[in-house]
Amino acid sequence: MVVSIHHPTCSSPFLRPTSPKNGRHSSRKLILRTGILWGNADKAKTRIMTFGSSKDKADIDLEVGERLYLGMDFGTSGARYALIDKEGAIRAEGKREYPLYTSKDAADWLSSWKMTLHSLLEDVPVSLRPLIASISIDGTSATTIIIDSATGEPLCRPLLYNESCPDALPAIKSIAPANHTVCTGTSTLCKLVSWWNSDDSDKESALLLHQADWLLWLLHGKLGVSDYNNALKVGYDPEVDSYPSWLLSQPYSRVLPSIQAPGTSIGPITEDIRTQFGFPKDCVVCTGTTDSIAAFLAARATLPGKAVTSLGSTLAIKLLSTNRIEDARFGVYSHRLDDKWLVGGASNTGGAVLRKLFTDEQLEKLSEHINPMIASPLDYYPLQAVGERFPVADPKMEPRLYPRPESDVEYLHGILESIARIEAKAYGLLKDMGATEVEEVFTAGGGAKNEKWTKIRERVLGLPVSRALETESAYGAALLALKGAQYQ
Repeated sequence: MVVSIHHPTCSSPFLRPTSPKNGRHSSRKLILRTGILWGNADKAKTRIMTFGSSKDKADIDLEVGERLYLGMDFGTSGARYALIDKEGAIRAEGKREYPLYTSKDAADWLSSWKMTLHSLLEDVPVSLRPLIASISIDGTSATTIIIDSATGEPLCRPLLYNESCPDALPAIKSIAPANHTVCTGTSTLCKLVSWWNSDDSDKESALLLHQADWLLWLLHGKLGVSDYNNALKVGYDPEVDSYPSWLLSQPYSRVLPSIQAPGTSIGPITEDIRTQFGFPKDCVVCTGTTDSIAAFLAARATLPGKAVTSLGSTLAIKLLSTNRIEDARFGVYSHRLDDKWLVGGASNTGGAVLRKLFTDEQLEKLSEHINPMIASPLDYYPLQAVGERFPVADPKMEPRLYPRPESDVEYLHGILESIARIEAKAYGLLKDMGATEVEEVFTAGGGAKNEKWTKIRERVLGLPVSRALETESAYGAALLALKGAQYQ
């Protein structure tokens, strides 16, 4: 069946039309959203049969010569892809959980991410792959990979986004400006310096990449390219578009990657990947961004005062501001977004804590019995492990999830409300520091689906809170791919 849908034209690659509620075809691996672009009736169209699995199929009408744009999101627990057209309509999407590999008694994250990347590419409908003009990827912020610049082989295990290296803080604080973004144990620079000071391997050929950089390298084959969103926590200054002199004067500065704007074409996809998956010869790979920024782009929050809270495994907030705010004492930093700034931070509270305590089914059933208009008297600070990044930067902060009441409904209510209070404290802190005052909050991530939690947050924040039209970071990455194709 072919579904005809009207998709209004977007004036910017970062804006998209409202997603249609019809025209979705579900399968075990992916959801296909189909549509015909309304426009010149004389334009030729061709019908393409796509297969989501051996049992599921969908007809898609496409204009002759139409191109598509692929975005992939590598989050904390799994990965997704979104395939969009030039109007921003989603043509296919899917998700994968990370397979668990072990190497020397530790999780082999590189093998897991590479396998997931290939799985997502295989999940893209075969008949749509020849139409893909560009690809971009977002990854977790401050996830650090140090490789051999000649071979691409890792020189150590990946240092994940939430890992802290406080041993490097004294050295970094002695060279960086006071309260700079890098002056926190989880920063990319702390991870680099900690490795530099403790590892005995040959550092002459070392090269630092972020998670998104490394995954993109597997597609384009050019080592040493990053974007200024991912590079912020290694010390890159997006306001002047360069690494600062205090960083370049350090011996480890030679391992830093070259930087481009997010959504910049790096080069064509490698011949191996192209032939393996059936991409066209002119398909290009574009620089990516972080997962929370991709979620912000997907949410279409385009005016100062608009904010996005990503409720995934962790809680990340991004507020569009006319002012740049940086203060490592509170885990606050600003990412550049064209001529404005995305001010915010990421807390270690969030959905991962809930997943340790409740199943998805329990969360859904217990939430039904919560009255969101009544404040919970329970005062928690829900963390999965010791350590917090924002709105308090304290690597020694202990989780606080007790006392636990007899009622699971009351317990869940208290946790949801406590996370909402952390969110409110975060937005209040940004205002006190000089950022544009938040006026409206859009929600992305899995927590956006919980309507009771949304009502609780709306009451605690004192602001309108709604689910973003697009809640997936993969959609934001696809917008970057579209941007990169337009500005080749």
